[in-house]
Amino acid sequence: MTDATIEVTGLRKRYGSTTALDGMTFTAGPGRVTGFVGPNGAGKSTTMRIILGLHTADAGRALVGGRPYRSLRSPLRHLGTLLDASALHPARTGRDHLLWLARSQGLGRRRVDEVVEQMGLVSASRRPAGGYSLGMRQRLGIAAALLADPPAIMLDEPFNGMDPEGIVWLRGFLRDLAGQRRAVLVSSHLMSELQDMADHLVVVGRGRVIADSSVTDLIAAASGDRVRVRTGAARRAAEALSAAGAQVTHADTDALSVRGLDVERVAAVLTAGGMPFSELAPHRATLEEVYLDLTREAVEYRAATTGAAS
Repeated sequence: MTDATIEVTGLRKRYGSTTALDGMTFTAGPGRVTGFVGPNGAGKSTTMRIILGLHTADAGRALVGGRPYRSLRSPLRHLGTLLDASALHPARTGRDHLLWLARSQGLGRRRVDEVVEQMGLVSASRRPAGGYSLGMRQRLGIAAALLADPPAIMLDEPFNGMDPEGIVWLRGFLRDLAGQRRAVLVSSHLMSELQDMADHLVVVGRGRVIADSSVTDLIAAASGDRVRVRTGAARRAAEALSAAGAQVTHADTDALSVRGLDVERVAAVLTAGGMPFSELAPHRATLEEVYLDLTREAVEYRAATTGAAS
């Protein structure tokens, strides 16, 4: 298998007075799923289109296996992509759509049949693709991305339209691809899916990288030294823990978030005060919490809060 690295270095792009990319730099390496996330308008789509040579950067470079995508003789053999699941001829059957792509890369019918089966599209493959559900079109798009067995895969919002069973299947499937030493770059707004699947996360906002780290490290940093407490005596517990030097906030009616004391010290304070508790554990941040905190200042389009004046 050839070099699977997707490398983006110093990409800059302007559309008139709008800066779409402002030095975008990251690498999606082999053997891992890299999540590519950010608010609307952050530059994700522009970056992926530049990687594919569909847009031209004002500065910087994007390489696939050390080479520009446009210079690759058989590009689908190097990078498989899904940017728009609806970009197909609606009257053409799913199988014919794949056969058309296969011929462009010198591939035969056997490979088409393999990916059709792999994606669970055997029963639908001879029907016009225009009648496919969004989830089925996503599967067909992923089949097309895998057609030439590339070492790198780049998918934009592949979970859109998938039912719960499809999401579970796709999550495991992408993990398997990374396990084969492929580079898997996935743009998604579904943090819950990336938390269970991604090894690495590239968070972007306003055209630049905000964070570039392993999911484990990002969650550990966001979790900090907080302890979650659930007790029927939340007010008394908060007062006692504050007196012991903790910073305490109410997470909900009977739950507290405690910072500054470890689990053992929190337990000792509550026990000494005769306050029972049903939950006491170190806080583990979710990837959604991490994402919202990192992108708080980078959201370009924000809805008004409830109760705002009309």
